[in-house]
Amino acid sequence: MTTETHTGSTDARIDAPLPVEGADHLDTIVGEYDVVLVDFFATWCGPCQMLEPVLETLADETDAVVAKVDVDDHQQLAGAYGVRGVPTLVLFAGGEQVEQHTGALPAEQLRDLIEGYTE
Repeated sequence: MTTETHTGSTDARIDAPLPVEGADHLDTIVGEYDVVLVDFFATWCGPCQMLEPVLETLADETDAVVAKVDVDDHQQLAGAYGVRGVPTLVLFAGGEQVEQHTGALPAEQLRDLIEGYTE
């Protein structure tokens, strides 16, 4: 399986976490894909680093797109979503925010969360 880049096609499967380049880019991703899990993270955050391999696996093994927002680079975007701690995971389905969790969640809980919106 090859990693697709953002091509503008909802048929393209993105099987690796996708770095978000700003609010407009996040809006585009959320608008184009059915289920999007957004990881608001910081490079200095230990739990964020522990969550990284879990997110890589979920991006590869589920139908969800995993998007990553560095809160240090995108403080306004993090503020717009009420991010007060990292990691914060925001799940979108059908273009709408449906879940938000602060803290690193176990892989199976994240998988169940995603699959609840992709089936």
